[in-house]
Amino acid sequence: MLTGLESRAVAHRTPAQLALRGRIESLIRLAAPVLDVVLFAGEQVSRVAGRNEIDPEPPRRLGDRDVRTRLSGPPDGGV
Repeated sequence: MLTGLESRAVAHRTPAQLALRGRIESLIRLAAPVLDVVLFAGEQVSRVAGRNEIDPEPPRRLGDRDVRTRLSGPPDGGV
């Protein structure tokens, strides 16, 4: 009984395909530590940059359209 990748429906890989696959996998293995450092640095930058974020505005009811604040200041225009 043939199951999984041993079934007749799956084509066998040629030596050229296996060689190409090996090269690609070795490049991924070489690049993995560099990509890990990039992800770590990006996470640290996002933490530092996110410290001074403005809190999100709370949800409003449908009837409270006139209470909406402008980005530049209070609802009355700051006068």
